[in-house]
Amino acid sequence: MRRRFDHHGYPAERLAAERERTVSVLLPAKDEERTVGEIVGRLMELVEAGVVDQVLVADDSRDDTAARARAAGADVVAQADVLPEHGPVRGKGDAMWRALAAARGEIVCFLDADTRAFSPHFACGLLGPLLCERHVELVKGAYRRPFDSGRGTPQPDGGGRVTELTALPLLRRFRPELAWLRQPLAGEIAAPRELLAALPFTCGYGVDVGLLLDVAARCGAGAIAEVDLDVRQNRHRPLSELGAMADEVLGAVCARLVCDGTLAGDILPSEVPVRPPLRSLALEVA
Repeated sequence: MRRRFDHHGYPAERLAAERERTVSVLLPAKDEERTVGEIVGRLMELVEAGVVDQVLVADDSRDDTAARARAAGADVVAQADVLPEHGPVRGKGDAMWRALAAARGEIVCFLDADTRAFSPHFACGLLGPLLCERHVELVKGAYRRPFDSGRGTPQPDGGGRVTELTALPLLRRFRPELAWLRQPLAGEIAAPRELLAALPFTCGYGVDVGLLLDVAARCGAGAIAEVDLDVRQNRHRPLSELGAMADEVLGAVCARLVCDGTLAGDILPSEVPVRPPLRSLALEVA
């Protein structure tokens, strides 16, 4: 079952009228002072509209990200201050895990803090299927990512290189029921907090595909939806960094294939740490 939706179907007015659960929008951030203030400001419009209850920035910055987020209206926590007994923050997935621990909402929506020309429809589109449709447990964003190499005219669909070269080939081979997703590595997701709190979080860049596979195993592929969010402009990483990202994605997939018996043999375990389900830390999480 391919559950595809479009953000135009979920205006703020509809979500405010139909929602029955509280909502937190979470922005893990690291040195995003140039974009975070505008993003939080636009999200506060959804608070005023009755769509969102909490905008939370989980910060690990050396610049003025925290101050600008707070001035725009967000709750701000330092990532290192959340569950500090688990040591230093170890990458993207760890930042998401700690942000989830600090969230209050029954539904959580993760957004990137480096998006340029941010619009509230990014949040509304992700929240819509959870608040308005039946039997949806995880929503992932899909969008066009113009790629600007700095050598001329940007390519309109040139982003997502790790997706095309690593994630989608793996899904087509091992999890074809999920290969219809345009962007399985999208970090823009929404899900019930209770569900995510029952899952482990890979600390690095394998977190997105790891959550995707774990939700599919737990709830079925039919519980996963994808929403077209149009165009998203954010920072592109140089090719020199993509090899490590691809390796972490491969490691997260292989770990799950070994666990369920799909792969056997001498598979080297990933060196990327994995944070335990927050539900298992009930005494430590508010």
